[in-house]
Amino acid sequence: METWDAIRARRNVRTYRPDPVPAADLDRIAEAGWRAPSASNRQQWNFIVVTDRGQLEALSTVWRGARHIATAAAAIALVVPQFDDDRMRTVNQYDLGQATYAMMLAAADLGVGTGHSSVGGQEAARKILGVPDDHDVAYLIGIGYPADRPLKPIVKPDRLPFDEVVRRGHW
Repeated sequence: METWDAIRARRNVRTYRPDPVPAADLDRIAEAGWRAPSASNRQQWNFIVVTDRGQLEALSTVWRGARHIATAAAAIALVVPQFDDDRMRTVNQYDLGQATYAMMLAAADLGVGTGHSSVGGQEAARKILGVPDDHDVAYLIGIGYPADRPLKPIVKPDRLPFDEVVRRGHW
C-alpha cells in the first residue's frame, strides 16, 4: 500500500480474525515505533510484543478500553520510565504518541488492523509483562486482521469538516 493510502485506510480495529500475524510483520510494526521521532532522540521507550494468548487475555483486563486485546493476534505494550517531572512526562507521552501512530500506520500498510488502549491497572500490567516498578505500561496496541472488513482507504471519514480544523495563517 502507498503511504497516503495507508493513512486513509487506518482505523481503530477492535474485532479480529483468529489468523496469526507473521513474526516478520510484527517486527516491522515494532520497528516503525523504534524509528519514530523522539525529543532530543531520548528514546525513553520500550516495546513489548505479546503473542501469548494467556498474556493477551490477562492484558485485556487492565483497562475497560482494552477488552479487544483478548482476541487480538498480538499486542504491543509501550513502556516508559516514571518521572516526577511534569515536563518529562509530557515529552514522553508525545513521543509515545508518535511511536504509536508510526506502528499503526506500518500495520495498515501491511493490511493489519490495530486498536489502541490506555492502561489503568499498572500493577497488573507490570506483573503480566514483567515490567519493573519504576516503569509504566502506558499504552497497548491490539494487532490483528480485521474481522469485519479489510482495510482500504476511507472515502468519507467520520471527521470534523476539513475547513473547520485547518486554518491558514491565523485563527
